Amino acid sequence: METELTGPNPPASAIFYFLVFHLINPHSDPFGIPDWFPLQLGLALRSHHHSAIMAMRGNKIIQAKMVLLGDMGTGKTSLVLRFVKGQFHDYQESTIGAAFFTQVLSVNEATIKFDIWDTAGQERYHSLAPMYYRGAAAAVVVYDITSMDSFVRAKNWVLELQRQEKPNLIVFLVGNKADLEGKRQVGSQEGEDYAQENGLAFLETSAKTAQNVNELFYDIGKNGINSSIVL
Repeated sequence: METELTGPNPPASAIFYFLVFHLINPHSDPFGIPDWFPLQLGLALRSHHHSAIMAMRGNKIIQAKMVLLGDMGTGKTSLVLRFVKGQFHDYQESTIGAAFFTQVLSVNEATIKFDIWDTAGQERYHSLAPMYYRGAAAAVVVYDITSMDSFVRAKNWVLELQRQEKPNLIVFLVGNKADLEGKRQVGSQEGEDYAQENGLAFLETSAKTAQNVNELFYDIGKNGINSSIVL
């Protein structure tokens, strides 16, 4: 299953006015949607023409494939939806196979176009995972801080990634559902220690409250740029 947060190809006249708006407002968010644009049209323009806008401003444009791995119910889809759409749903249907999202962000002097693959956590889909993390620049391994079993499964995902022998792969270990402190089974220090022992970056997040969600994706972008990795 693919879910791409874009719209239809916008008409040429809309493209022209959108570009003009950003050229005469150089300090505006280059991917912001003006109030006078219909939302769906704005999404389409942002998706299909952000490269042209950034090229006019001289920014370096990087395309990066990212994959989210982890047990079912850890909140992988919720993290992506919070980052891409700023939304959270208390009930989120389980992903079937994988879902695809795109998002753009500016980091330092570069613009990163994330192609995000959100993989299903059910065991029956495990065999499909390699085709999603193959060729990825970054992997986010997610566990639920209220479930020790999900932490054990996260460790298995890390081992699987390590067997790929990709030294330049950026791997983040993420303990999600940090808002459920009273139900915590996996200590923050335990997660951080494991990450440090295995050369991973570590964050605890909450898709519900948005804690550290944007920071996660910005840190991935910054790590890639600062280590001179071509994402």
